[in-house]
Amino acid sequence: MRLAMIGLGKMGYNMTLRLIGGGHEVVAADSNAEVARELSTKGAVFAANTKDAVGKLTGPRVVWIMVPAQVTDAVIEDVASHLSSGDVIIDGGNSNWKDSQARGALLAKRGIHFCDAGTSGGVWGLKNGYCMMVGGAPTAIKTCEPIFKTLAPEGGYAHVGPVGAGHYVKMVHNGIEYALMQGYAEGFEIMKTAPFPLDLHGIAAIWGHGSVVRSWLLELLENALATDGDLKSIKGWVEDSGEGRWTVQASIDQNVPAPVITLSLQTRFRSRQEESFGAKILAALRNQFGGHAVKKS
Repeated sequence: MRLAMIGLGKMGYNMTLRLIGGGHEVVAADSNAEVARELSTKGAVFAANTKDAVGKLTGPRVVWIMVPAQVTDAVIEDVASHLSSGDVIIDGGNSNWKDSQARGALLAKRGIHFCDAGTSGGVWGLKNGYCMMVGGAPTAIKTCEPIFKTLAPEGGYAHVGPVGAGHYVKMVHNGIEYALMQGYAEGFEIMKTAPFPLDLHGIAAIWGHGSVVRSWLLELLENALATDGDLKSIKGWVEDSGEGRWTVQASIDQNVPAPVITLSLQTRFRSRQEESFGAKILAALRNQFGGHAVKKS
């Protein structure tokens, strides 16, 4: 089928290539028109802007939006202004599920369908496929299903519920991801400080064969340790893109205990401090009540 891809960053760019490889016609547009021109040399149809992209589609028109969360509303409004009843907008970015519900409700008043596609796979998705967790009305899903099935590997796509459900499931997926990553981080740091030398790359490698803790994340860690065994080239500063926070908030709203995911998020916050003022408070108090020694800065 023919669709438009608006937003050609790392994910949107590779998804466009995977769709083209799967036999789809993709009209490509980005705020940086040169990226769209480059993709046109690889099989995409160049569009100068969203209006141009929509104009090159036929009904029901399907537009996939793959842009940063902070500009999603503006891009959706821009795209919707060129669409008509029966057309479909898909948001494949990391949007909050409540925002997706609100966007879906507003678009429905104009007769435009909305699907929220939780998308996992990162920079490896072009080769391996993207896990697709999609929310939306059955009519819209049926229209767009060939797209989802092309992007996903075998068995990696599901219609998980109504509008909002796709980004909700992706949110929880990323919360679990935080906890898994933190578990590996703590375990490997314990081994790093062991009373004898350990080959961390070798251990990551053997754990990938038959171990109950084997995973794709462990394979990626093995890759990282293969080129930089002590990770000296990397600063221990860890960002979060929002989904972990939303997962923790959902656990609070729904009265579900989630201590591991919550602590993994808090540990990311700590990684961004050059020095913790809270730790200074603790050291000062121990000195005050117990006379314990403090280290001077």
